[in-house]
Amino acid sequence: MENKIINFGAGPAKLPEEVLKEVQKNLIDYEGTGLSVMEMSHRSAGYFKINEDAMNDLRELVGVPSNYKILFMQGGGTGMFSAVCLNLMGRTGTADYLVTGSWSAKAAKEATQYGSVNLILPKVQKYTSVPRQSTWSLDPNASYVYYCDNETVDGVEFDFVPETKDVPLVCDMSSNFLSRPIDVSKFGVIFAGAQKNVGTAGITVVIVREDLLGKPMKITPSILDFTITEKNNSIYNTPPTFIVHVMSLVFKWIKRNGGLQGMYNNSLVKSKLIYDIIDKSNGFYACPVDKNVRSRMNVPFRIGCASGHEDLETEFLKLCESKHLIQLKGHRSVGGIRASLYNAMTIAETQILADLMESFFGNKKR
Repeated sequence: MENKIINFGAGPAKLPEEVLKEVQKNLIDYEGTGLSVMEMSHRSAGYFKINEDAMNDLRELVGVPSNYKILFMQGGGTGMFSAVCLNLMGRTGTADYLVTGSWSAKAAKEATQYGSVNLILPKVQKYTSVPRQSTWSLDPNASYVYYCDNETVDGVEFDFVPETKDVPLVCDMSSNFLSRPIDVSKFGVIFAGAQKNVGTAGITVVIVREDLLGKPMKITPSILDFTITEKNNSIYNTPPTFIVHVMSLVFKWIKRNGGLQGMYNNSLVKSKLIYDIIDKSNGFYACPVDKNVRSRMNVPFRIGCASGHEDLETEFLKLCESKHLIQLKGHRSVGGIRASLYNAMTIAETQILADLMESFFGNKKR
């Protein structure tokens, strides 16, 4: 592992090595067809099976109830910011948004183009916490309540599922989907971009309760219409066939490696390795996020003092790159360092980063 690149990037992110080897094996000739999946017609029996297998494996993996539909859509999480509004907001023309980080803030801004947006939480300069639900005032007439379960940029992850009674709950799970068991029945819509835990960039998984279908706004483009996508089995237009193939292999890899509970157990070990170094460094490393909502997937921290020290951070990043640990620079909007610990990141690889952090701190302390 000494000369191996370890990619801590927030996305497109590291893929399991087993999956990459399977992709490599079938890249030119997929299961004896003489075709690459990238060349395969999306109307062919071969691709139809790939599509069906991916949906069935996901349904089994997550425990998706029979009254929920699985969609594979394009446009990424950003496209879903509009799609959610176009498909759901028409009921009352208003929606509640819980803004706890950069991505939910962008989603709320996008939603203002389609209806009235109620910002449930007070605006803050920095996103470091999730106010308890007892402080919220939700609108019982809202078309839906929207939140982002894990904020990739800010490192804030919900430690509970909001209770919204009869109002559909919509959740952006792009950066922690398939990293822990979830009760799908608590949600109206779940969506997740593939490029974190699910596969490669270019496809978005949507899980939608069937009673929420069939009510899009008249202005909804066909490509963003949940109902049209479902009726066409996610092959309304030409899908990114290769990406769905990779995603299907990732689902099987997760099943072979303990399922969602296995991914969750690993995520706790990995994130604890890094947070323990931060907490024991007497402020040399500092994570601004409240401990109860620290992300298991994206660990942001500063070096040198609570507000960060750019010289030390630059030195640390150069050291990491010299050791083949890459993509650790924090998002441009918050700075600092960010270690993304998605499902494909192993405990052993995370330990290498933890050891380097400990060594760097020890050298500077002397």
